[in-house]
Amino acid sequence: MVNEQTCRKLALSFPETNLASHFEKPSFRVAKKIFATLNLKENRICVKLSEIDQDVFSSFDKDIIYPVPNKWGKMGWTLVNLEKVREDMLMDILTMAYCEVAPKKLSDLINKPDLNDI
Repeated sequence: MVNEQTCRKLALSFPETNLASHFEKPSFRVAKKIFATLNLKENRICVKLSEIDQDVFSSFDKDIIYPVPNKWGKMGWTLVNLEKVREDMLMDILTMAYCEVAPKKLSDLINKPDLNDI
């Protein structure tokens, strides 16, 4: 389980990330692009992944990580259940989401997880 404070700390740990409101929910952005949105009421986070990363992470456990069930899900938006996800897994997911939307110069600064180890 990952609590709100830890989730925020992890998401804000990336270079040039800031916190802003998006439809009354905390969103994490880099270069004005959202890579994650926190839904406190439902205790989950929505992240922007590539289709491949979405498939890899969703294959782990569809009760924990799964595509948004609409057209947004087909564009890589993925839900993560904060009550069930491990902190190290969430960090890997946030890393890939950040790198998906960050400018190349910032993305290149990040050590990306080896998704073969998931």
